[in-house]
Amino acid sequence: MKIGILQAGSFVQEMHDITGDVDNMFKVMLAGQDFTFDVWRVFEDQFPDSVAVCDGWLITGSKFGVYEDHAWIPPLEDFIRDAVTQSRPIVGVCFGHQLIAQALGGKVEKFKGGWNVGRQIYDFGGVELPLNAWHQDQVVELPQGAHVLASNGTCDYAAIVYGDRAFTVQGHPEFGPDAIEGLVDFVGPGKVPQEQLDAVMDALADPTANEVIADQIADFLRRPRNA
Repeated sequence: MKIGILQAGSFVQEMHDITGDVDNMFKVMLAGQDFTFDVWRVFEDQFPDSVAVCDGWLITGSKFGVYEDHAWIPPLEDFIRDAVTQSRPIVGVCFGHQLIAQALGGKVEKFKGGWNVGRQIYDFGGVELPLNAWHQDQVVELPQGAHVLASNGTCDYAAIVYGDRAFTVQGHPEFGPDAIEGLVDFVGPGKVPQEQLDAVMDALADPTANEVIADQIADFLRRPRNA
């Protein structure tokens, strides 16, 4: 099964030196799932010819906001709607989570409570799963037909499913400790309050449910579906 990764942003050089490019973390996360991958850097206006060139799609996180004025965001929203209409499964993580919601009629804005960074505990229907997060923006209004899978006290819509068409998570199942430590060192200072960054580092070695979410993503992409 071929999965198209739509890379929506890139790290600062120091982060790239630590983790490699953004798409590599998703390839590692989904290793062993019998997927092959093609990558398009949509934030540099690289787009697939159509949603039909891959069996499923994944939109990554980004340093950009979904509501910002970038020329590549409206065509990416069109692509999302085409994928949903044509029954090509699409997965969104962080920025991808937010953009899929926005493209389908939801609303995204900066969370008035500030940043959510580091290890967060999410309630997945009564099952508590920890994931790393790094965001201030979040979905604040759901599109029609969306079903909430997970939430916590600072993020009401932490995972969303849209029938068998889209599956999205606000957290980062692709982020291990190295990525989070890099964000603390090179992205957080001056943006995220220092006490939050200190708390992130204190919890850096605590386990996350990355493999659980990776399996959920893979199962969703492989699910039989009709057009």
